[in-house]
Amino acid sequence: MTYSTILLEHEGPVDWVTLNRPASLNAISHAMIEELYAYFDALTRNYATRIVVLRGAGRGFCSGLDLREGLPPPVAQNDAKEPSASLPQVVRLMRACPQPIISLIHGPACGGGFMLALASDIRIAGDTGRMNDAFIKLGLSGCELGMSYFLPRTVGLSVASELMLTGNFIDAPRALSTGLVSRVVPDHALAQAARELIAPMLQTTPHGLRSTKQTLNQALALNDLGTVIDLEERAQILCMLSPDARRQITQSPAQQDG
Repeated sequence: MTYSTILLEHEGPVDWVTLNRPASLNAISHAMIEELYAYFDALTRNYATRIVVLRGAGRGFCSGLDLREGLPPPVAQNDAKEPSASLPQVVRLMRACPQPIISLIHGPACGGGFMLALASDIRIAGDTGRMNDAFIKLGLSGCELGMSYFLPRTVGLSVASELMLTGNFIDAPRALSTGLVSRVVPDHALAQAARELIAPMLQTTPHGLRSTKQTLNQALALNDLGTVIDLEERAQILCMLSPDARRQITQSPAQQDG
């Protein structure tokens, strides 16, 4: 597929996806929603790609929905014969795809842009990174696109409520202190910081990496320890049965030293 609002670069098994509307701070247009939907939908069946890095071109990550195009109409996915391209569906696909997603956040990440970052597995902020739940600033509910699911689980109820009820920005240092991002680096070092995480991920087995994301997703929806342990055991057994795991175990330094 040829994209007009995102750039897709393949670096071996790693996809670098750049939101590419820098003149509008990468505001999410209807065309961008269509293209992100197409990309992440195809990714669920693409096992050659093991990791995705999501970032923004120009001065920021993403300023949110492009309001010049108007708000997208509500989509009742349950009433549709097939899921259609929408921002809520993009969020669902980001969580459903087996590849870990690393978001690199510099400048603003607002509203829908904030949700793209939250739907990622790992967030790294540049020193200019700042995020907010812009929906409530528009007279809408601050609970949108899964915000009320992701944010309290990430930063706790008090901080999440503060951000969602006020629409205030959270800057990179506070984002780090609350666990919203895993590290803060200078803007120019964001790609290198991602590569420092990519390297050990690529040393894992493909099945093990996919299984970890999928099991973690399922575990987050459960509140019973015994059920979570059973879920983990099932995933572990499936990993052990894969040829990659057997090869990895036999080649591990611990086995060689023994």
